[in-house]
Amino acid sequence: MNDIELTITGMTCEHCVRAVTQALEGVPGVSKAEVTLKPGKAIVYGQTDATPLIAAVEKEGYQAEVQG
Repeated sequence: MNDIELTITGMTCEHCVRAVTQALEGVPGVSKAEVTLKPGKAIVYGQTDATPLIAAVEKEGYQAEVQG
């Protein structure tokens, strides 16, 4: 199992956090996603790479990039 840290921008409330969490957890291979409003971060656990994670976040209307 590996984890990927993402910086998420555009989230303004807890509804945004839930939407991003659900989007990330809907990606095949993801076992869990921990999303925080401040500082706009997600840690994704599972067997996937960053490309489908970023696409899922962007589909919800937010921006994402791999942290680091």
